[in-house]
Amino acid sequence: MTSAHTEQPWQASRRRRIGVLLRFPAGMAITSWNYLWRVCALHRSESAGDSSDLPPAVPAALVDRRSKRLTDGVGPMLHRRFSVLIEGSGASPQELMGAVMADLNRAAPSSAAVFDKTAGSAGTIQVGDEYRVRMPGPWDGPVRVLHRDPVSFRFGTLRGHLEAGQIEFRARREGELLSFGIEAWSRAGDRLADVLYCRLRLSKEIQFNMWVHFCLRAAAIAGGRPHGGITVDTRVVGAADCREVPA
Repeated sequence: MTSAHTEQPWQASRRRRIGVLLRFPAGMAITSWNYLWRVCALHRSESAGDSSDLPPAVPAALVDRRSKRLTDGVGPMLHRRFSVLIEGSGASPQELMGAVMADLNRAAPSSAAVFDKTAGSAGTIQVGDEYRVRMPGPWDGPVRVLHRDPVSFRFGTLRGHLEAGQIEFRARREGELLSFGIEAWSRAGDRLADVLYCRLRLSKEIQFNMWVHFCLRAAAIAGGRPHGGITVDTRVVGAADCREVPA
């Protein structure tokens, strides 16, 4: 009698990586297609960054062996700010963020990211909750909630994420307008991701499209419309300066 071949874990992992890599261009194409058809002004800038661009401290109580901190990444750090001013909305910053935190998938582009809660109680975001962000890339994106208040929340990456770093979502009032912003501090998670992220720029552009879409959806959730388009500011910090502020 011949025994059935048992697939080794490393073989399954390799097969999965190859599979998602083959799907990566399709996800990129869908996201880029949606982006090209948006009727919205985009204001992009990129400049050299420095130590002032480093992310907030990670609370020590939320760091464990599964955490993937900025220092675990590879290559330069991108400090990116995505922002939109919203006119015609009667919502307060607390109301907008309450709606976003209650269901992240209302604002996320389904072709590029789906948020699945994997740890924590059902319902709105709380500190310590964990999500797996399903993305059209070589890895899903597991994250943990590091901070939450009525007008903002921040994720930190976990092992297995394409990137290493943090990302924060926030809203505030600016005169008669409502402001929504996303601020990310991220490095490639490993050497393969560094090639996709910084050298081929594929992951970088998917991130760009995803968060621009998120800003536009936030404006719609608030019941308003973008005022003056979307602003995206990128500052590039060299690998030697990618250290984290102690908690």
